[in-house]
Amino acid sequence: MTTPVIIDTDPGIDDALALTLAFASPEIEVLGVTTVGGNSGIAHTTENALRLLHLLGADDVPVAAGAQTPLVHADSYADPSTHGEDGFGGVVLDPAPRQADERSAVELMVDLIEKAARPVTVVAIGPLTNLAVLGAAHARTFRKIERIVIMGGGARTLGNMTPAAEFNIWFDPEAAARVFRSGVPVTMVGLDVTHQAVTPQTAWEPLRGKGRLAQAIMGMVDFYTGYHLDHYGTSDTAQHDSLAVGAVIDPGLLQLKECHVDVECAGRLTRGMTVADLDGIGEGTPNARVALEVDTARFNDLLVSRIAALDARLG
Repeated sequence: MTTPVIIDTDPGIDDALALTLAFASPEIEVLGVTTVGGNSGIAHTTENALRLLHLLGADDVPVAAGAQTPLVHADSYADPSTHGEDGFGGVVLDPAPRQADERSAVELMVDLIEKAARPVTVVAIGPLTNLAVLGAAHARTFRKIERIVIMGGGARTLGNMTPAAEFNIWFDPEAAARVFRSGVPVTMVGLDVTHQAVTPQTAWEPLRGKGRLAQAIMGMVDFYTGYHLDHYGTSDTAQHDSLAVGAVIDPGLLQLKECHVDVECAGRLTRGMTVADLDGIGEGTPNARVALEVDTARFNDLLVSRIAALDARLG
């Protein structure tokens, strides 16, 4: 039985690979894609989602634009050197034959959750602003979500935006705090595992010289590889968002631990930090399953083989 999902995203190179993995995998059914500002502004992230779904042959899947700015601090920003000014590392995809849905991201989520035959999983691979708004404005619908799988945060490996904070949580910590406190089951796929599940440059070879999808993906991967070489001195790339999608496709990829997670919203040095009580020191009741270990080889095989198979089908 397939898992119905909504993907909330800010494409973004690793988001593009995550979306491609989702549409390449029969284990999940993507009901809709909602966009949020993060890796780039909402105009870019929404257009990127539309163009990518067109490349994937998924123009029938609705795409709706959501929040441009965080709930509280509108001065958050992304480093354009990570994904390029447009979010796709300069790779230009063909325009989609449609515009974004007339509904907002939150309105689309409400409609999809209420009409779904089975409870929906939300895979949130960008800042959590849209989900926080959904929870505030439509609490009854929000509580119907089966679970929220988040790419964000970290328990032992804390930050990539600041020493204490991962980007998606740092961008809108108030929204993240609301999601963790919401009572809806949360799976946190954070830096603890995404920094383990790196993809070596050689793993991408099955995609080189192949079809249109593979060529676009490799253009993005090559840009992303250049960023990792410049900043970290390695051609291995962390495919953060794809791992969150992979965890829905193949739950055996990750080892998880239940614990209480909250988000620091006020600290001068720690704003955006996810505080995961792995050892049960505090009084909070467990509210999340936190990924701590990953089968890296299994993940890389899943990611590359599924994209290669979809590329072959699309021609």
